[in-house]
Amino acid sequence: MKAMDVMSRHVFTLSPGNSVAHAAQIMLDNAVSGLPVMDGDGALVGIVTEGDLVRRMELGHASPSDMSGPEAYDDFVKSHSWRVDDVMTAPVVTVGEAATVAEVAQLFDSHKVKRMPVMRGDHMVGLVSRADLLQVIARSKPPAIAGGDDALSLSIASRLRELLPAGNPAAVSVIDGIVYLRGALRSESERRAIRSVVDGIPGGAGVVDHMRIAPRS
Repeated sequence: MKAMDVMSRHVFTLSPGNSVAHAAQIMLDNAVSGLPVMDGDGALVGIVTEGDLVRRMELGHASPSDMSGPEAYDDFVKSHSWRVDDVMTAPVVTVGEAATVAEVAQLFDSHKVKRMPVMRGDHMVGLVSRADLLQVIARSKPPAIAGGDDALSLSIASRLRELLPAGNPAAVSVIDGIVYLRGALRSESERRAIRSVVDGIPGGAGVVDHMRIAPRS
């Protein structure tokens, strides 16, 4: 699945000369938390988010007591200017429309952003947000596997080897659809990791956990 498959295509935008109050009103009226800023030629020049507006004088944000450095002046402008282009975030983190949802998620994580314009070359074609990725998760289903105890046991063992490359200390057996887990583990976190894998594989009638935490020497 790609960014173009999950993005919002109808995107509210701002112009650099719009007022901060206008930006806040659009966010409120349309229940959005970020607005791309487009110049007169339709080029993306920035983005205004709720985070850009929380340090405002209207909300009681005080001017820096020491105005001797550039950071203090930048803070003053962002908190006092009425123009969108003074408070917007620029440059903007963007993603191409053909990027996979895994690549989108990685960009969200690495850049600590909550939404990104989706681009086709230099042209914005949509906006993707963390909420859009949550929709992907909500609609997902575990992959189907072949039936039978042996098939289920092999599938679980294979997934544990794949997802726990450091080594899987759990012994897996399946009897009448019931998954039995045994083994001496290094930590409770390891137990949770193994259980998360087993619980995510369909076909079992239940799980009996006989795993134990080995005492440290």
